[in-house]
Amino acid sequence: MKKFINIFKIPDLRKKLAFTASLLLVYRLGGKVPVPGINKSALKAFMDGATQQNSLLGLYDTFVGGFFSQASIFTLGIMPYISASIIIQLLGAVIPYFQKLQKEGELGRRKIIQLTRYGTVIIASMQAVGVSVYLSSLTDPNTNIPIVSESSIIFYLVTIITLVTGTVFIMWLGEQISDYGLGNGISLIIMCGILAQLPFVLQIEWDSGNIANTPYRYIALLLVMFLITLFVVGITTGTRKIPVQYAKRVVGRKVYGGQATHIPLKILTAGVMPIIFAQALMFIPNTLASFWPDSGFSDFMNNIFSPTHAVYSLFFAILIIIFTYFYTAISFNPVDVADNMKKQGGFIPGVRPGKATADYIDRILTRVTLPASIFLALIAVFPAILYAFFDEQVSYSLVSFYGGTSLIIIVGVALDTLQQIESHLLMKNYDGFLKSGRIRGRTRRY
Repeated sequence: MKKFINIFKIPDLRKKLAFTASLLLVYRLGGKVPVPGINKSALKAFMDGATQQNSLLGLYDTFVGGFFSQASIFTLGIMPYISASIIIQLLGAVIPYFQKLQKEGELGRRKIIQLTRYGTVIIASMQAVGVSVYLSSLTDPNTNIPIVSESSIIFYLVTIITLVTGTVFIMWLGEQISDYGLGNGISLIIMCGILAQLPFVLQIEWDSGNIANTPYRYIALLLVMFLITLFVVGITTGTRKIPVQYAKRVVGRKVYGGQATHIPLKILTAGVMPIIFAQALMFIPNTLASFWPDSGFSDFMNNIFSPTHAVYSLFFAILIIIFTYFYTAISFNPVDVADNMKKQGGFIPGVRPGKATADYIDRILTRVTLPASIFLALIAVFPAILYAFFDEQVSYSLVSFYGGTSLIIIVGVALDTLQQIESHLLMKNYDGFLKSGRIRGRTRRY
């Protein structure tokens, strides 16, 4: 409790926490505003139907904080912004114009952010069209009452404008949190939406009577959650230390260098971003299928890209591995590290400075990233394995929260936010959360 009290002793940190909490509250309250022309009871009955519990719609609803099932103005969530970020980063790897922007410092970063915003509007507009067409084709499975009261051109225009505006507002909230609050705003918004769904998932399980009838099954799920959290923390904070020697340099009357240190190369440099990026792309097939709701193509796409299908798991795992390497490559450049070491008189024992050092660091980074990417992929598809192991006797929503993407995102974002709070506490000479905990000790083992 003393460490929590220390947070509120620092005015700057206290203001950042209050600002972040207030914007997250605005996000949750704004999500309760419905889109005009929707029969909310009919939509809820459809989303609660047995056929939709294991579909990608349920998973998408989890990522947007349950706003899809409520026909909220925030139905699209932050996923269009993430998709636009993926596209811009992919273009930065192949198109010279975007590569030039990435090297121009702050001005280039601002231009990339502006292009990402434009891309967000375009992608959100396409998804809004698909959502509006999809909603107009749905009916209440119990009463056959249409979910959309009147499928007119006015409904489509109002829905598209409302959903796109909601996505842009969420994007603005995330940027404000990142600039003036604590943590990554986009990641915190996703984590907030996932955590908000937990009480509803537990209530569904309790009402079904499964918890009372088979308590050992849920004890096993709790154990799985603990073990996965343990491994996620270990992989996220683990480092591979590369020894570095600095030669002595005489500058004027002072002697610099002559010390031994190391490069703390993180095992999982990409963090949770590969999971978020891959999940955003996995929503695309069902979004395309929503344009033709009553066709065989829609049924085929919704079937094979259901989270419990083997094809979905395979594609999801491959995307996570690819994005882990891709995001590691754009966030850590061995050539720049080698050049900076060479300028400062540093070298790795037994390795020549320059290109040989860059190749050595890149080779180690590639080797440590492989098991980390495979670990992320296995954890992400683990809910499908658990769901089949329990013979579909538990809801997929609960399994996905305890053993897959949701838990990885929550743990990763929580660690990142704690590290930022830790840095603020240490600057003010207060002990942080991680100083006497297991995380720092675990880091030294790698």
